[in-house]
Amino acid sequence: MITLNRRLLLGGGAAALAAPSLMTRAAFAQAADKTMDIDHAMPPETHRFKLGGFQVVVIKDGARASDKPQETFGTNQPPETVAELLQANFLPADQFVNSFAPVLVDTGSEVILFDTGLGEAARVNGMGRLVEGLTAAGYKREDVSIVVITHMHGDHIGGLMESGKPAFPNARYVAGQAEYDFWVDPARAGTPAEGGQKGVLANVKPLAEKTTFIADGADVVTGVTAMAAFGHSPGHMIYRLESEGRQLVLAADTANHFVLSLQRPDWEVKFDMDKAAAAATRKRVFDMIATDKLAFLGYHMPFPAVGYVEKVDTGYRYVPKAYQFDL
Repeated sequence: MITLNRRLLLGGGAAALAAPSLMTRAAFAQAADKTMDIDHAMPPETHRFKLGGFQVVVIKDGARASDKPQETFGTNQPPETVAELLQANFLPADQFVNSFAPVLVDTGSEVILFDTGLGEAARVNGMGRLVEGLTAAGYKREDVSIVVITHMHGDHIGGLMESGKPAFPNARYVAGQAEYDFWVDPARAGTPAEGGQKGVLANVKPLAEKTTFIADGADVVTGVTAMAAFGHSPGHMIYRLESEGRQLVLAADTANHFVLSLQRPDWEVKFDMDKAAAAATRKRVFDMIATDKLAFLGYHMPFPAVGYVEKVDTGYRYVPKAYQFDL
């Protein structure tokens, strides 16, 4: 029998209590795969809820902490103004976390995946965990019947291919026509968009024959309608889901931070390709969401990335989802 003295209990009790868990995780990781990072002994976070007759599963593909939020958000503002808004919302002024949330919607007849995360290239940094998340939620890659791409930035199309082959072998694809046309245009060569174009040529173009290219107002299936939301990218699309009277807007990257992009929708964002158009789209989309009291899911909102907004001053206050869909 091991005797714990007073010093150990007071000085090292937390470590002692945590140790069994750490040892269990390490042993699990080694048993599963000697090369697997210990952080991957547990599956990625998933969140499931019902939207009428639809089952919705949000998957955390990963998260990344970064310094200097003022260099990404509010780039047309004094850095101290951005810092003050962060601190007023109990957030650090010098760091932020960006997470990635692909969404699976099971309608009962179709299994639709919206965006595919960062993909295999990101796994060395602990991200690109979509397929793991699908498995944890009870789905296989082969179950996905439709993949919808909201836009063609790398963190949305990186998981389309796996080892040079389609990651979702039984799926057909849906994407915006304007978005695709922009990225495959040879005019992108030699411009700041050239790097993004290479990702599209590698991940999206090989699937073009199986892709339906759509515009504003098109239905993916009954209850899933496309809405143009250009600005963040030239053909950025969002989707309105409706089932049995319940609605949810998949807002993709219309807003990229739950404080900086929503409370100050006019502030410019580094990754918005047309900053004026993106700001106008933010106000149009979130005015609609606030007025109609709709739930929305934002790809970069705090996980599980679902919430509401109310109009406050010149912007919107983010209200995370609670138990609304459980009743």
